[in-house]
Amino acid sequence: MVPLSAPPSSYTAAVERYLTGAGIAKSSARIYRISLTTWGWMFAGEPAPTGPARRGAKPPVFLVAAIDDPALPEVLAELAAARADEMDADTVNRELSIARKAIGWWQRQGWIDGDPTIGIERRPAPPDRTKALAESQIAALWRLDVALREKTFWKMLYESAARANEVLCLNVEDLYPQDKRGKITAKGRATEWIHWQSGTAQLLPRLIARRTRGPLFLTESKAPTGTPTLDVCPETGRARLSYRRAEEIFEENTRLLANPLASPEDIEDLDGFTLHRLRHSALTHDAEDGTSTPMLLARSRHASVRSLERYARPGVDAVTRHAAGRDTPAPFIADHARARCAPFHDRVGWGARRRRAWFGLTRGGRA
Repeated sequence: MVPLSAPPSSYTAAVERYLTGAGIAKSSARIYRISLTTWGWMFAGEPAPTGPARRGAKPPVFLVAAIDDPALPEVLAELAAARADEMDADTVNRELSIARKAIGWWQRQGWIDGDPTIGIERRPAPPDRTKALAESQIAALWRLDVALREKTFWKMLYESAARANEVLCLNVEDLYPQDKRGKITAKGRATEWIHWQSGTAQLLPRLIARRTRGPLFLTESKAPTGTPTLDVCPETGRARLSYRRAEEIFEENTRLLANPLASPEDIEDLDGFTLHRLRHSALTHDAEDGTSTPMLLARSRHASVRSLERYARPGVDAVTRHAAGRDTPAPFIADHARARCAPFHDRVGWGARRRRAWFGLTRGGRA
């Protein structure tokens, strides 16, 4: 096949060409870049680093044409299987889907011929019926001792029911604080509004700190050399907070909330919540409070009513209230249970009293 354009100088350059040429929305490009960087290690025959080891790790440099190496599929299958054992099925399946989209685009450009992922299967993901956090968990989340950036980010996610990558792409100039709303780039590059409430409105002025432009949520340190200009604050020189880092912070800080019976000494072995659960919780709580379907569609910015079904399932608080509301006392069962727990001589007396009451008898004879 004759290439439609000159092949890029490296795999990393091929990733950037794909993100631009395929029209990947700005709000999604960050996730795509992280996933394709992960695959970059595996395409080079190396396991992808995870956790703290990922931060600062330099991905290998190689030509995108190396993906056509006949020996790669077997090596890749082993590396992908090992990664699947460490990561949840949703993450593994998302990364595989992104890799295949990129490979298909590179094939159409004539840069590569084959697809080394063709023998890798998606992992079955059992449905999680507990994605919506309980109201007590949301309240406990607001009490956590975290930085202002995290407080504001989490509040905005819950109050707006927006996707995390959309909120992270917000710039200061996209905000309309007086109206408690902001302009985001959604799926399909559509420009849409998100709306927040008083909790976010109270925190935003402190977070912005008189900045007038640039990324809303920033890293703590200066942006490294080579960071795209759009992701650097022109007033502070700090970089836009990445989705990966934001997810790490949220997961680490919610481990004990997600595992209330665990000991703090075991925190390193626990898993916390994901950022998406804030969006899921907000929409589920809206549905429980009787929010209309048109309003839920507007809040979620889904195009189909069918997409709302996942949020229509009542959460744990709603089911608890429903069960409590239909609970009726059962005196006889309660008396019987107390009798079973009483000493033997008390039980004998209890049985005699029950028999006398049943037959209408008293100590002195017939009533």
